[in-house]
Amino acid sequence: MNSIWFFEEVNLFKILCPHKFKAYKNSHEFDAYKKSDYIYFEEDSANKVYLIEKGKVKIGYYTEDGEEIIKAILTRGELFGEKAILGEDKRTEFAQSIDNQTSICPVGVQTMHDLMRDNQRFSFKVYKLIGLKLKRLERRLQLLLFKDAKTRLVEFLDELCQEFGYDCEETGDHVINHPYTQKDIASLIGISRPTLNVLLNEMQEERLLEFKRKQIRIYKKSA
Repeated sequence: MNSIWFFEEVNLFKILCPHKFKAYKNSHEFDAYKKSDYIYFEEDSANKVYLIEKGKVKIGYYTEDGEEIIKAILTRGELFGEKAILGEDKRTEFAQSIDNQTSICPVGVQTMHDLMRDNQRFSFKVYKLIGLKLKRLERRLQLLLFKDAKTRLVEFLDELCQEFGYDCEETGDHVINHPYTQKDIASLIGISRPTLNVLLNEMQEERLLEFKRKQIRIYKKSA
């Protein structure tokens, strides 16, 4: 099953970043952001797309009541603001750094169009990314609407396992080394942080997993 929130398998930074292309190398720069800095706001002009060189960025929007809704949390190698490629004039979401050392590669829409025209492999990756995002947002909506909090967490852990996990040779446990905080995880599955803590503690007491700051160990099921 494809992950809902993470796009590591479409690491465009490896093939796109303009400093890797002779025609764009001299004019290319990275932008640095600290935690809580916004890259763009809702209603801003959509004239660039962005690649994450390092750090983390959350994508979301605010409801009429001022509630923050998180659509995705992205890490190195991931692209955002890509709807500008398809003709979006104004942003419909915000992008905010959630890491103190976030480095972003901004790419103008015209540059993106040129690269897509000249690089078939890159063009395919971009369209693949857009398609995956649509599928994942639909899947996430289904989870939020029809699944209870514990089911959301279990399915999220399963997807984390596929994205960041490996099997421990000594124990057979699934070990997940991930870049997300508990606050990130709670936001992504639409529950409060205290609720997440309760669920994780229950699962630890049941000897289903062990949860540390950046690592989750899912114990091998007994035969």
